[in-house]
Amino acid sequence: MKTLPTLILLALICFLHHSSAGLNAPVAVYEESCCPSFNRKLIPKPKVKHVAMTPSRCKTTAIVVTTVCGSKSCIDPNWRWAKKLLEEFKKLTANNRSPSAPFNVVKCEKQKRKHKSSVNLI
Repeated sequence: MKTLPTLILLALICFLHHSSAGLNAPVAVYEESCCPSFNRKLIPKPKVKHVAMTPSRCKTTAIVVTTVCGSKSCIDPNWRWAKKLLEEFKKLTANNRSPSAPFNVVKCEKQKRKHKSSVNLI
């Protein structure tokens, strides 16, 4: 008779643990989308895949530039070059269009190197 209440309690604990794990996931995404600081690194337009501002809930306001290889850089939002890059990207991607030239033109060099090394092994 003690087995049934124990199983119910165990099932309840598992359910609560599983459902509370989902609440932590958005926090991780929020943390990733914010920048702790920013830099003034020029990124060539052909290597730029995406450009956006950090969310308003972030402590540091920055322009986040994602390259074709997936690396992200936090750029000073007061920098004239960065402002112009963001404006141009927004114009070219209006109406949910994917970025076109001069953006997102170059292929990721990391992928090419991996592909070449795997070809040499065959």
